[in-house]
Amino acid sequence: MPDATSAFIETMGRHFEEEGIPRIAGRLFGLLMVNEDPCSLDDMADRLRVSKGSVSSNSRMLEQWGVAERVTRPGDRRDYYHLADDMESRILERQMEHVVRMRERLREGLASMPDASDAVRERFRAAIAFQENTLEALGEALGRVRGGAPGR
Repeated sequence: MPDATSAFIETMGRHFEEEGIPRIAGRLFGLLMVNEDPCSLDDMADRLRVSKGSVSSNSRMLEQWGVAERVTRPGDRRDYYHLADDMESRILERQMEHVVRMRERLREGLASMPDASDAVRERFRAAIAFQENTLEALGEALGRVRGGAPGR
């Protein structure tokens, strides 16, 4: 593997780790970014010099997040992974689901505390408004991604 490719893969590992995500997930993301063809779990484990179990669990995590897709090949029982073609849309949709859940929990919290002080109620309203603004911004970004608009 060329030095620049290895360096990029390691940079992605560190980046993911800085975000609180396992380093191996970032390294897998980096590997999938630079690989044109789907990779088998065995190939990814060999190339990253990590256990197949670690690659398997982190690949499934990337798949759940919408970043990677599992594919099969006729006559081959192994699983292969590649970056999802609509990765950007999937990531934004997942973020929107998180924001909606948070907004609803904040609304429920506010409703459950009718005797809260004005300051506490305002804090809840501000947090709800922030979630709504975030949801709107993510929706606009999703529209641009799906429409292939410039600035994507």
